[in-house]
Amino acid sequence: MSNIMIRALLLTLISGLSLQGCAQPKPERLGAPIEGYSHTSAAINRFSVNGNGGPNIGPYGGGGKQNCCAPMPVKWHPGLTVVVEWEKDPNPHDSGNWPKPRYSEAWSKAAREHETHYTHHRAVVPVARYEELGMVNVHFLPCNQVAVSAGATYPGRPDYPFHFPQKMEEPATCPTS
Repeated sequence: MSNIMIRALLLTLISGLSLQGCAQPKPERLGAPIEGYSHTSAAINRFSVNGNGGPNIGPYGGGGKQNCCAPMPVKWHPGLTVVVEWEKDPNPHDSGNWPKPRYSEAWSKAAREHETHYTHHRAVVPVARYEELGMVNVHFLPCNQVAVSAGATYPGRPDYPFHFPQKMEEPATCPTS
């Protein structure tokens, strides 16, 4: 082998090795869309997952509206939790009884009074096991309980981790933690 061929071979080998360092590593976290479900008669005025906002949710409603995004690990691991914070309107249909006309001084006063009954909550919630990262689904349950999934499946499918009825009633007394 000639000296030129050896140098060319070495240069090719060194170039190939240096290019391997340019390969992009797989991400450890990705932004996952956030969707919510209220299984109670309360409205969820706003909520967040690790500080990232989700959509508002009507009583016994949810799904179909998404906000972006909660950074989540690509691979689920034991002990994975998220912080969910939310504002709840326990009587969302009360506005039907407010004075008329809408947006009058009396109506605005009733709205301000109504807002004083909103409650604010915060929970550290385990995330259900997932094989593939998908949408972050937050389920608001009676007694200010919350369940969270983040897999590539969705409510109603057999492989979804939760099977809550859409309408759940608040018990007369809630268990204390």
